[in-house]
Amino acid sequence: MRFDGKTVIVTGGGGGIGGATCRRFAREGARVVVFDLNLGAAESIAASVRNEGGAAQAFRCDITDRGSVEASVGATQSRFGPVDVLVNNAGWDVFRPFTRTEPNQWDRLIAINLIGALHMHHVVLPGMVARRSGRIVNIASDAARVGSSGEAVYAACKGGLVAFSKTIAREHARHGITVNVVCPGPTDTALFADYKEGAGNPEKLEEAFKRSIPLGRIGQPEDLPGAILFFASDDAAYVTGQVLSVSGGLTMNG
Repeated sequence: MRFDGKTVIVTGGGGGIGGATCRRFAREGARVVVFDLNLGAAESIAASVRNEGGAAQAFRCDITDRGSVEASVGATQSRFGPVDVLVNNAGWDVFRPFTRTEPNQWDRLIAINLIGALHMHHVVLPGMVARRSGRIVNIASDAARVGSSGEAVYAACKGGLVAFSKTIAREHARHGITVNVVCPGPTDTALFADYKEGAGNPEKLEEAFKRSIPLGRIGQPEDLPGAILFFASDDAAYVTGQVLSVSGGLTMNG
């Protein structure tokens, strides 16, 4: 029960990776707060946690809207107390070559994948600084580390999130706050399904990925929480500013 008595916010908690992460935190004793733009999805995850005997609350939160973030974090603190762990997991993508994208799509990609995480940090960090304690885990992507065809702006946002995380880790180490990054590889989520559809030949693309992944399969949402919870736990108390790929060996960064 590494997180007994801890309050954990997971953005995008109603999705595949987010939902698996919420359930795993709850099994290890955390009070889980599920933030998602889709309130129904968030409430479904929170209900599944409560059905297993855990503590969870769902909030509709638009991370691109500062007012929504402030209101949701405030409601979290009123319900469960100070935020001990923040997992920035929410994301969105458009899968097409850069020259076929439009500036309005860039705006939304940047708002969700980068600015949203900045809002979350900016609202949650002051409380962590005051308590001189906190764990932040940002979910980026291996697209940030090695690039990914059809995901230029998404990769740029996630690369920015990696650089931002390292800087925040340096700025707040003296406050006892750690900031680390997990980079999923291809994972069987709704986002990956959209990626395959955008490629025009989903089955062929999935087989190509499987052949290129040394462990021979597409990742599952349940493959991610182990790495996320490690960074959020006291086992990683002396680890900050680090980036870990969870990709079945598709990328091997030193």
